[in-house]
Amino acid sequence: MAQTMSPALARRIALGAQGFGRPSTVAPGIRQLDALVNRLGLLQIDSVNVFERSHYMPAFSRLGAYDKAQLDRLTSGRESRFTEYWAHEASFLPREAWPLFGWRMRDFRDRSRTEAWAQGNRPLLDWLLAELAANGPLRASAIEHDANRSRGPWWGWSDVKTGLETLFRWGDVAIAGRERFERVYGLPEQVFPRELLGRTVSRDDAHRDLVSRAARAHGIGTVKDFADYFRLRGPATRAAIRDLEDAGELIPVEVPGWGGGAAGAVWLHRDARLPRRVDAATLLSPFDPVVWDRPRALRVFGFHYRIEIYTPAPKRVFGYYSLPVLIGDTIVGRVDLKNDRQAQVLRVRAAWAEPGAPTDTAGRLASVLREAAAWQGLPEIELEPRGNLAEALAAELR
Repeated sequence: MAQTMSPALARRIALGAQGFGRPSTVAPGIRQLDALVNRLGLLQIDSVNVFERSHYMPAFSRLGAYDKAQLDRLTSGRESRFTEYWAHEASFLPREAWPLFGWRMRDFRDRSRTEAWAQGNRPLLDWLLAELAANGPLRASAIEHDANRSRGPWWGWSDVKTGLETLFRWGDVAIAGRERFERVYGLPEQVFPRELLGRTVSRDDAHRDLVSRAARAHGIGTVKDFADYFRLRGPATRAAIRDLEDAGELIPVEVPGWGGGAAGAVWLHRDARLPRRVDAATLLSPFDPVVWDRPRALRVFGFHYRIEIYTPAPKRVFGYYSLPVLIGDTIVGRVDLKNDRQAQVLRVRAAWAEPGAPTDTAGRLASVLREAAAWQGLPEIELEPRGNLAEALAAELR
C-alpha cells in the first residue's frame, strides 16, 4: 500500500525541492547561483520588466539579494554555463541539457514542412546561416541592419527575426547569450563544445531524463505536474514515470485532497527532503516554478492565481503585476509592485492578504519589501492605500 502524506508535508516537500528552507550565511555568488539553477533545471524568461525580469527573481526568492551581474555571467559570454531553449516556454537551462530537446527540435522541423512561411523563405534561412558562419554570433538587429544596407529591401526586419527564431527552434541556431536582453544567435558549433554537439539522445531516453529532472525539482507531484515542467505530453510522461518507478527513483504515495485514481496518482522523488518546517519570507515571480502551473498552485497552496497584465484595468482585482507572497510554507497574499527606476522608488500599488493569513504577515512582508528595494537600488518605498493588507503594511513600513 502506498504511503500517505499529509497535504502540509507535501507542501513542505515541494518547497524544499525548490530550494526553500535552506538558510545560508554565505553571500550568494556564482557557486550558489549555479547550484540553484541546476536544482531548478531552468529559469523561465519573460520580457515584462515592471518590477524585475522573471529569470532574476527565483534566485532572489530563494537566496536573497545577490548581484545580478553574476547571473548574467552564467547566462552570457565565454563563462556561460547555461543556454536557452523552449523548455517550459523560453527558458535558460544548463548547457548539458540542450541535447535532451533534440526530439523537440526535430518535431518543430517536421511541423514546418507544412508551414507556408518556412517553405517560402528557404533562401532567407540559408542566407542567415551563411551570415552567422561568416561573422559569428550576432543579434537579430545587427543582421537586419546588414540585410537592409547590403542586400536592399529583399526581406523585412520581421522576416529576419522570424527566420532566426525558426532556425533556433529547429536547433540549427543556438543562443550565445544576450545583449541588452536581445538574443545573440550563433551556429551550434560556435556556442557549444564538440562533446556536447556529438551527443544524441533518443526520444524515450530524453523523456526519462526530463521527467526525472522535473520530479527532482518538484519533490512530489502528479503526471500533469511532471509533464508541465518541460511541456511534455501525458502519454510520454506516464511511460517515463513507469520506468523511473521500476528503477526506484519515483515512489508512489497518496496525498489526501490531491485527487484519486490514475489522474490523481502522486509520486515522491526518492531524494526529496521531508522538511519538518519551512520558514520562508519572500516574493515570487508570476513565472516561478512554485506558481507557474496554476492548478498545482491551487492544489498545493490553496492559492488561486491569475496574472492580470492582459486584463483591462477596470476589471483587475489584485493589480497589473501582482507577486505572490510566501511566508512560512504558505502563500499568504500578493503585492502589485512597480520598480519606478526614474524616480528611484519601489511603488506598492496594492497589498492583499489571503483568508487566514497569519497576524505577522504585514510585518514580515515589510521586511521583504525593504530587502527587495535595496536589491533593486531603490532608496524609497511608496505604498498606495489599495487592498485589505495596505493599512497594516503601511503602519509596518512607517
